[in-house]
Amino acid sequence: MSTSPAVAWAGADPYATALRTGRGPLFLRRADGWLLPLEVERWCARADPVDQAVLDRCEGAVLDVGCGPGRLVAELAARGRTVLGIDVSEAAVDHTVRYGGQALRRSVFEPLPGEGRWDTVLLMDGNIGIGGDPHALLDRVAGLLVPGGLLIAETAAVDVDERSEVQVVAGTEAGTGGDAAFPWARLGTPALLRYTGRGAGWRPAGQWTAGGRRFVALRSRRARSSAEPPNSTALISSQRAG
Repeated sequence: MSTSPAVAWAGADPYATALRTGRGPLFLRRADGWLLPLEVERWCARADPVDQAVLDRCEGAVLDVGCGPGRLVAELAARGRTVLGIDVSEAAVDHTVRYGGQALRRSVFEPLPGEGRWDTVLLMDGNIGIGGDPHALLDRVAGLLVPGGLLIAETAAVDVDERSEVQVVAGTEAGTGGDAAFPWARLGTPALLRYTGRGAGWRPAGQWTAGGRRFVALRSRRARSSAEPPNSTALISSQRAG
């Protein structure tokens, strides 16, 4: 029986260890041996100026998908915003809560609180790759957002459109990672804009580069009905973090 992407990532001991210690090295490794460095130290630090500028663009209640150790959730919470992080890693959720944010151990493809009522969804740090199927992830995000809601995604620094099976590994040598591979995708900005083009239910709302990182803002094409109630901080108030 195959292992789900969420279980594979959550069970990757090198990832949990890196989050607990706040340092790497940590990589995603493809079957052919190619390594993608993961920026553990930055993820475990407080939100930096590039992050802060992204958060300035967020609207209303924010859902951070794949929140990792929670720097963005904690920063938004400190700003008094309604925000929830979700991650399949117990270590990530624990770290987020210690930082002062609310988080649930949950996959984006599982039932979530406030579905259809989030004003902004974040897919930062390459999380547009979650599940290895950009179409499926974008469809899921559209269902989480309010009509006309905002998606902010961080894309790869190069023009790439790649899907592969990867493992989380703690070093460059074979045998240093978890034993389960899972599907992942890497998208540059042009690829993401192709996936969200005509007929896909999204419209561009901006793209920018800062600190060597690239971002795309997209808005759901659906219009909000006047009959729909406004959002409120009650969106996640009944949810237990952790």
